[in-house]
Amino acid sequence: MKDYSHAHTHTPIAVNEIPIFIKLYDFYKNLTLAIVSFPKTKRYSLGQKLDNITLKIFELLFFVPISQEKIKTLLQISVKIDLVKVLLRLAKDSQAITTSKYLSLESTLQEIGRMLGGWIKASKQ
Repeated sequence: MKDYSHAHTHTPIAVNEIPIFIKLYDFYKNLTLAIVSFPKTKRYSLGQKLDNITLKIFELLFFVPISQEKIKTLLQISVKIDLVKVLLRLAKDSQAITTSKYLSLESTLQEIGRMLGGWIKASKQ
């Protein structure tokens, strides 16, 4: 009889414990609250897009520890974060979110970007 009790031990670190994951988790919680207050015309287009891309970033984060091409995966995350930044600014400029909500979310995204940049730099060495 095979022992399957250690089926998920291929991940050397628990992704949900790394600082960038925790930051992204907080960002997503706050983003979700912001999307709820989007006007209907923007909630199901811009809001849904922001939601989907952020969830994709989570998915990619889980691939990093097991990826054969870590830097490629980290760069994919970076591109998605840049896209979220643009969509957030669009949400602010189209008055889907208030400037204060935008600034709060943007600040968290900047921090995530810095963490990711450090991770990319460390992975290249």
